[in-house]
Amino acid sequence: MLNMNTILIQSDKKKSKLISDLAKELGGKVYDVSNDIIEDIALGNLMNNVKTNETVTREQIFNKLHIK
Repeated sequence: MLNMNTILIQSDKKKSKLISDLAKELGGKVYDVSNDIIEDIALGNLMNNVKTNETVTREQIFNKLHIK
């Protein structure tokens, strides 16, 4: 089985097309990923990095947010 890697490159539209065309020519798959999805991935990654596996109650959350 092949070991596949993924890279993300942010660039202007013209350069992105050039890189995309090159990747396709080299046999790679190209996906257009919106900034919203990149932010979701970054947030998910951050959440995984700070995960404590502890649970808290709704009351504890509201107290922390100063909501009654």
